[in-house]
Amino acid sequence: MTAPHIRSAPLYLRTQYFLYFGVLGIYLPYFNLYCYHLGFSGAQIGLLSGLRSAVLVVFPFLWGMLADRFARRKSIYLVCNLMAVLVWSAFMLTREFTPMLIITGLYGIFYAPLISFLEAYSMDILGEDKKAYGRVRLWGSISFILVVTLLGPAIDRLGIGIIIPLILAGGACQTAGALKLPSMPAAPKAALTPAPRMEWRRAAVFLFCGFLMLVSHGTYYGFFSIHLERIGLPSTFIGIAWAVAVMAEIGVMFYSSRLFDRLSLEKVLFFSFLTAALRWSLLFGFASPAVIIVSQVLHAATYGTFHMASIIYMDRLTPPEAKTFGQAANNAITYGLGLMVGFLVNGALFEILATRYLFLTSALVALAAACLFLLGQIRLDRKPNAP
Repeated sequence: MTAPHIRSAPLYLRTQYFLYFGVLGIYLPYFNLYCYHLGFSGAQIGLLSGLRSAVLVVFPFLWGMLADRFARRKSIYLVCNLMAVLVWSAFMLTREFTPMLIITGLYGIFYAPLISFLEAYSMDILGEDKKAYGRVRLWGSISFILVVTLLGPAIDRLGIGIIIPLILAGGACQTAGALKLPSMPAAPKAALTPAPRMEWRRAAVFLFCGFLMLVSHGTYYGFFSIHLERIGLPSTFIGIAWAVAVMAEIGVMFYSSRLFDRLSLEKVLFFSFLTAALRWSLLFGFASPAVIIVSQVLHAATYGTFHMASIIYMDRLTPPEAKTFGQAANNAITYGLGLMVGFLVNGALFEILATRYLFLTSALVALAAACLFLLGQIRLDRKPNAP
């Protein structure tokens, strides 16, 4: 890679984060609400979300291993972007549950590795300055804020159906922008399994607790917008609530270097787990718009600090020749398997419980993650970590 490409790599990376999370800013708050307006049941919505997460369990591993093994990260990233756009276009042709379920599964196959590839790119490009990851990643948060803030009023005027073509357009822009990413392949000597030098015990403790963390987020990502609509709040407020959450995460991302200079990754992760328990408890106990906004500020920890710490933590635990695989494992087990379980459980409970009680369940799960992580660190610190 030539020197100009090296210098411009962070700019192209920020652009990809901007586009990726701009699309996510349409999908997360509004796709399940779109399905709700189509008349789908809670179980059907949970199944759609769960299927999308299920493929995030399997395919990041597959794509990550292929990228590390054959040093084709950029090629695979481009193909997956393009195929995701083509598959998503099929949503323009149907509003029936079964076809949408099939499309969701196919879309997830190619959408699955995108974020783990971006995270691996970040760690490579930042090099020794990994603690500055937040300043690159925050461009995704800025995009998310802009999208959810502008989209809420647009939906109130034009209808929620506009989200399907908007996601299609955003995906197409991301694919075009990916052409500018530098070719920074993973080490070609990696095998189709992670290297034995990975710190398995610490990784296992973190991934299990991260899995629980994202299980607890199943209510938020799957049913938060529906919950707000059910208690009588308009789409404009829904967009503002999501935007406040992401504005909060931008603050901690901007100061990420200072944060990680002062606190260990383990302390940041433990604090994030505890804050999630508090956040979901607030949503269970209060329906006041003011309290809801306050709870959204806690997103700074439940997503912002947790996400940054998890990326850097997994990079620290993973050997150089399997970096893409390490980030894929993190995303697959947490955002894949964790959210899948969270969506399916909440989809089933949605039919029999008020949505506020779903947040009570989430609070208990997040508290369990905090306790298990703390106990795991105590035990690991008492004896040498096995390779």
